Amino acid sequence: MKKIDILTVAGVVLGSVLVLWGILMGSPIGAFINWPGMVIVLGGSTGALLVSFPMEQIKQVAKVTMQALFENKRDVGALAESFAGLAQRARREGLLALEDDLEELEDPFMRNGLQMVIDGFEPESIRDIMETDIRSLGMRHTMGQNVFRTWGGIAPAFGMIGTLIGLVQMLTSLDDPEMIGPGMAVALLTTFYGTLLANLVLNPIAAKLAIRSEAEMSYREAIVDSLLALQAGVNPRIVQEKLKAYLSPQERNGVEEKKPADAQAVSEEM
Repeated sequence: MKKIDILTVAGVVLGSVLVLWGILMGSPIGAFINWPGMVIVLGGSTGALLVSFPMEQIKQVAKVTMQALFENKRDVGALAESFAGLAQRARREGLLALEDDLEELEDPFMRNGLQMVIDGFEPESIRDIMETDIRSLGMRHTMGQNVFRTWGGIAPAFGMIGTLIGLVQMLTSLDDPEMIGPGMAVALLTTFYGTLLANLVLNPIAAKLAIRSEAEMSYREAIVDSLLALQAGVNPRIVQEKLKAYLSPQERNGVEEKKPADAQAVSEEM
């Protein structure tokens, strides 16, 4: 289930508030508002982004941003318990009995994999199909990250372009003191806007997306290993312990150590 990532929102808000506080401690906020500079940074960097990527990826920017703001928590501990239960039932009633459990699975990746197990696909085929799916997911995620990484590199560059524009305006108006101030404002503030946008928003979003992608791919790899163990008729307890390898030491301590109900009986049969 998706829930808002408090740290992402808090980080952007905290960074913005502290920057604003630093500004207000030394000058009025109006001194840091320059509309031409904002247009240069936002308009220029957006235009360069349109040149860099196809429209299909640009359209995904809003969706990818939501992925950074909302966390889809993957509970490997719950996954371990789920697979232990499936393994118990498979050993008692056979793999075909698991067809009744398909509709209860919310994860399409896990549901498709279990369907292949029930249908009797070869283990090599199941692994190949599911790992291809994981690689494709990783490629799609990387594309989304690249949009923000590229944007984060472009924004400061357009800040420097704005600085050059402001300096030119200032130098061509040295005989008019009233024009020196606006030219200097554009020169300095565009660099400020570009650097702030890149380092407080764009690059951190790219980093957060990379972490989310790694977690998602690791979770899916755990599903693949568990499905193949299930198909091979591995002891339910072993399936559960295998999945714990994907948890950190702290997370393992939080996983219930209780042995599944029929796992003891299964162990005694072996």
